[in-house]
Amino acid sequence: MAPSSSPLRTTSEADEKYANVKWEELGFALTPIDYMYVAKCKQGESFSQGKIVPYGDISISPCSPILNYGQGLFEGLKAYRTEDDRIIIFRPDQNALRMQTGAERLCMTPPSLEHFVEAVKQTVLANKKWVPPPGKGTLYIRPLLLGSGVTLGVAPAPEYTFLIYASPVGDYHKVSSGLNLKVDHKSHRAHSGGTGGVKSCTNYSPVVKSLLEAKSAGFSDVLFLDAATGRNIEELTACNIFILKGNIVSTPPTSGTILPGVTRKSISELARDIGYQVEERDVSVDELLEAEEVFCTGTAVVVKAVETVTFHDNKVKYRTGEAALSTKLHSMLTNIQMGVVEDKKGWMVEIDRCQG
Repeated sequence: MAPSSSPLRTTSEADEKYANVKWEELGFALTPIDYMYVAKCKQGESFSQGKIVPYGDISISPCSPILNYGQGLFEGLKAYRTEDDRIIIFRPDQNALRMQTGAERLCMTPPSLEHFVEAVKQTVLANKKWVPPPGKGTLYIRPLLLGSGVTLGVAPAPEYTFLIYASPVGDYHKVSSGLNLKVDHKSHRAHSGGTGGVKSCTNYSPVVKSLLEAKSAGFSDVLFLDAATGRNIEELTACNIFILKGNIVSTPPTSGTILPGVTRKSISELARDIGYQVEERDVSVDELLEAEEVFCTGTAVVVKAVETVTFHDNKVKYRTGEAALSTKLHSMLTNIQMGVVEDKKGWMVEIDRCQG
């Protein structure tokens, strides 16, 4: 089940503190863990409490809406191990609320906020030896909401599955400096009235072609433009974008075509805390090319500086390194997430060490 590049060594003893993993070799790839969480419910009812089961393949009807019509949502969040051996999770309530918003858009039945957070806690507890040592990575948690019941026509599923699995991960992008982005002026990630503003499974496979073409040309990722005008930036394949000029930090608005990222929201707040003016507004390609600094945010990428942007034949280089705002914001955020500084925001949820 594990890819050939997986850092998994051998099965550990159940009472070991850590799984037998080469933590220094972690990338952003699946390392299969021990357990996952599964709950089901009928359309219009509430989810059962669910249960922790061994991680593995699931059985699903070929006539399910997730397979035929893409009726599915996913989330992504992380658990961290602190130096004093606590395990903490970053803002799971925000992912729960975003899943509820997505479920309303796709006519699905979501778990309650309390159920979502408790299920995440149970999943992490069951797999606590897979939470990397401090500074060696994180446990990436992937909740799924799937239209798993049987229906042949285009309609909401009669049954839903709420599933959570996880994997220890390292950096999403291995480059040490900054990202080199290509602006895609032909393909679009989302359009007004569509599902770009929710974390629908259907949003991601359409961007793969653009991403592969960009990577084959030596770029790190793709930046998409709005479908309405083709003049404003929106987001990358899997993260939000910010620009800095003077004391003003600008990011495109979450007006239906851009995913409201949890990291995006957190970074906006931290930037305001240290005196920057943060604006959520349309940002044109011209403004992007004239910015002093550009950076991306997301659960997987955290905060990552952009070194260059290429639009047609125009390549622009930006400030990166220790003097960059992105470096300071990355440090501020990760210090909270890893328990290095006091969490005055109330963002972190601690797993009870007496459980599990």
